[in-house]
Amino acid sequence: MAKILISAQIDLDPAQREEALRTARPHIAAALAEKGCIHYDWSACAMNPARVNVFEEWESEDALAAHFRDPAYTGMRDHIGKFGITGAVSNKYRVDAEAPVYNAQGNASEAFD
Repeated sequence: MAKILISAQIDLDPAQREEALRTARPHIAAALAEKGCIHYDWSACAMNPARVNVFEEWESEDALAAHFRDPAYTGMRDHIGKFGITGAVSNKYRVDAEAPVYNAQGNASEAFD
């Protein structure tokens, strides 16, 4: 089974972004507690005052499917929708290879071997 990554950018009313993220913590904690969740992070973009960056890593498509049926997903979806969404892009990726960024010599490497 391949891991699934999700990368999303959600733009909110900049005046509400901090509150949206602060009050989202219970939803984030609930998702992190789900079986098959490896990473689940919603954070403020350092370069755009409206943007929230989302990064998720799931053990499998089955784990992601279970997440979409879980109250953690619907709770976060409904929560973030209350904060003036002005735009959103969300993509998922199925991972076919994985390797550390830094090789044994401590150098960044693009290679997957």
